[in-house]
Amino acid sequence: MGTPNETTVTEFILIGLSGHPQAQAVFFSFFLMAYLISTLGNGLIIILIIADPHLHSPMYFFLCILSSVDLIISSNVLPEILVNCFFYRPTISFYRCVVQMYVGLSLVVTECILLAVMAYDRFAAICQPLHYMQIMSWRFCTSLVSVCMVLALLNTLINILLQPTDFCGQNIINHFGCELQSLLRLACSGTHTPELYIHVSGFFVLIPPFGFIVVTYGRIGLAVLRIRSTQGRKKAFSTCSSHLMVVSVFYGTIMITYLKPQAKSTSDQDKVIALLYGVLTPMLNPLIYSLRNRDVKGAFWGVFGRKRQK
Repeated sequence: MGTPNETTVTEFILIGLSGHPQAQAVFFSFFLMAYLISTLGNGLIIILIIADPHLHSPMYFFLCILSSVDLIISSNVLPEILVNCFFYRPTISFYRCVVQMYVGLSLVVTECILLAVMAYDRFAAICQPLHYMQIMSWRFCTSLVSVCMVLALLNTLINILLQPTDFCGQNIINHFGCELQSLLRLACSGTHTPELYIHVSGFFVLIPPFGFIVVTYGRIGLAVLRIRSTQGRKKAFSTCSSHLMVVSVFYGTIMITYLKPQAKSTSDQDKVIALLYGVLTPMLNPLIYSLRNRDVKGAFWGVFGRKRQK
């Protein structure tokens, strides 16, 4: 006869909020606000970029892709977290957990590489303005986005192939949602290879793009200082500072999560850090890019103001 079915895991218990029942209302309010801002903000940016011909440029093409990625990231986890706020020990099916985990992983890797691509776009626009449209042709832009997605999918596929299948009946995840490192902590054996791959892949996914962004913005800063026009200098700094704010929050929190030595259990600090890049960044992106961008604000009044007049 085969092994007993008692070791087969069909669902997981999420205990992200169980340790703080008195704060569930506060958590629910925060998550709801974050989800509404992320969904409405990113959705609005996508609509404006598609609807306004003035925003049909490489910079806003990449911003549209970034908003689409953030929209899916927040919708992948937040609705379930909102529902789970009302349960003491909420459950999630094994397959739903796996889908949530790998969809989130693929999107996060895509965003890591996409932010580096957006830095290169700003470098071409500021440092080589006369040749900008030749460098950032539409074919080149779509190729860059395709490379981001293919690399993210390959990384996700390797993680799927390395995923342990035996959990010895352990099914309690100390997190708000399904996260790869939390799942590996439940496996009985065979976690050395996937854990090693997480650290190696995390290094190559995070450090080269982040280093590229730092070097690129260093060169952009030198180019901006050479601009004689005060108005032109302010415009260049405004455009780049928006991108840098997103990069600082996103890369900083992910590096702490995936590059630090892993403990045997998930702490409350780990949960907060995961919330920063999984919840806060998708919420901040539309706020940063819309409130600090005259073109986006102009497109908003152009699209919706025109509809009012009609």
